[in-house]
Amino acid sequence: MSNKRASKDRKARLAEIQKQQKASERRVRMIVIAACVALLAGIAGVVVYALGDARSQQLPNLGVTVAAAHCDPITNDASTGSGEHIGPGTNQPDKTSATYETVPPSHGQHFAQPDVSGRDFYTATDRPPLETLVHNLEHGYTILWYDGTKVKDTSLLKEIADKANKVPEASGKFKAVEWDPSRGAFPQGKPYVLSHWAKEAGHRQQCGDLSGQVVVDFVKKYPKDDTQEPGAA
Repeated sequence: MSNKRASKDRKARLAEIQKQQKASERRVRMIVIAACVALLAGIAGVVVYALGDARSQQLPNLGVTVAAAHCDPITNDASTGSGEHIGPGTNQPDKTSATYETVPPSHGQHFAQPDVSGRDFYTATDRPPLETLVHNLEHGYTILWYDGTKVKDTSLLKEIADKANKVPEASGKFKAVEWDPSRGAFPQGKPYVLSHWAKEAGHRQQCGDLSGQVVVDFVKKYPKDDTQEPGAA
């Protein structure tokens, strides 16, 4: 009788131990599952943040919206001056300054050599002569001119210039340049002007604020191949 009772007790203890082990295993599984869920949620959060941050750094998302930029309609300036070189090495060596019909110019006479420095941003302290940059316009460049008397923080300009040069339609042919106010004044409330010398006309767009999307729209409308001299450097 005692042997049967002892055997029954052992079975009961074994069953209780197995029950406790299973309960412990369930707790461990739940902890592991909860940790994995938390880890995945954390990773997902990081990925979403990274993607959102990457999107915010893309050119169309830089600066203000198109509406907030308060841009004027794009102009269609009658094109003159194609192939008309002035200054040293030309048939007008003593003419060292051109008179332009618009501020800033979208076409006109220019020096014999464009700016081939590879730089995409200039301030008043280091910009090439205006007549040099007009030659760049003739070669399909888009220039974003800015009024340095109004624009003091140029970090966004530099970022936009860098990213605009990676847009296929403007690849390698986009510059942001501080305007020389001695060559004429920008309209009131319009410290930014885009200009491009296309095959049929010169084009300008004056803006009250800086918008990456406006830049994208402009260079897609007037790509580097829409130019007086396709294929020129």
